[in-house]
Amino acid sequence: MRKDFDAWLDGETELLDRLPEAAERPDLSLDELSRVRQEEAVRIGALPRTRALAEKHRKRFRLGYRLAAVGCCLALMFVFLYMTAHISSYGQENPRATEVSDRYVRDGLEETGATNIVAGMILDYRAFDTLGESHVLLTALLCVIVLLSIDEKNMRSPYGDYSQIRLERYFPTEQDSILHKVGLVLSPCIMLYGFYVLLGGHLGPGGGFSGGVVLGTGLILLSASMGDGVTDRFLSRRRYHAVIFCALGFYSFAKGYVFFTGANGLENHIPKGTPGAILSAGLILPLNIAVGLVVALTMFGFYNLFYRGGNGEDYHD
Repeated sequence: MRKDFDAWLDGETELLDRLPEAAERPDLSLDELSRVRQEEAVRIGALPRTRALAEKHRKRFRLGYRLAAVGCCLALMFVFLYMTAHISSYGQENPRATEVSDRYVRDGLEETGATNIVAGMILDYRAFDTLGESHVLLTALLCVIVLLSIDEKNMRSPYGDYSQIRLERYFPTEQDSILHKVGLVLSPCIMLYGFYVLLGGHLGPGGGFSGGVVLGTGLILLSASMGDGVTDRFLSRRRYHAVIFCALGFYSFAKGYVFFTGANGLENHIPKGTPGAILSAGLILPLNIAVGLVVALTMFGFYNLFYRGGNGEDYHD
């Protein structure tokens, strides 16, 4: 009993876990009881060696982690110092600082086909950076899903009040009559305006990020005012995942093709159309749609996770 208590004190066993086993275990004969005690003695005798081996691996991991951390810090310090040493002195004009912006203004319309040079810069000249930003949004959503997941595996004890945690919910906002009527009127208008900003981003102010924010706001207002069952009907979990996967996949493959052809001096054969027309600017319009869908669904995903109080087990497929 003392050995069991010491093992429980060290966090290696849980005494309460043995209660169901003890209740269901039949009475043992003297021979079986002796054999069980011998096996238990062998197991307990091996604990010190197991602890020593675990401590040895733990020390190696700590040493490797510290060496890797110091190496990464030194490498970053070298990069920052090297870049700082090549910065122009204070008050001295750098003639190369305006080369990029001058090309954007001078050749942006011809090279991208977008009358909105900001959209051309984000989705053409800096498309690789925008691709990373879109994946950062998805990564943030996945991190929130992991952090908010509550189930029996990540509870401190299987005897915790798991049932009460599952039943925790926020106030049902769809029961508010004022919010219900306001959402019924404004949600379609907000989503329509979001599509307008999204589809016209290559022609004027707007684009994937701003249009996606407006669309996400409309989805959140619709769910808050009408109930999450309304959005679940046309945006189930399976469709939600499929839309994000298709949007990011299209962006990756489309720009990957352009990067490959451009790096090898090949023509990509993607027509830019007539500047000012809705079907123009090459891939910028479909890329705007892809980015907007990712932004909108990421915003709605954050709201959905926090509103349902967990990983959304009642989220219909």
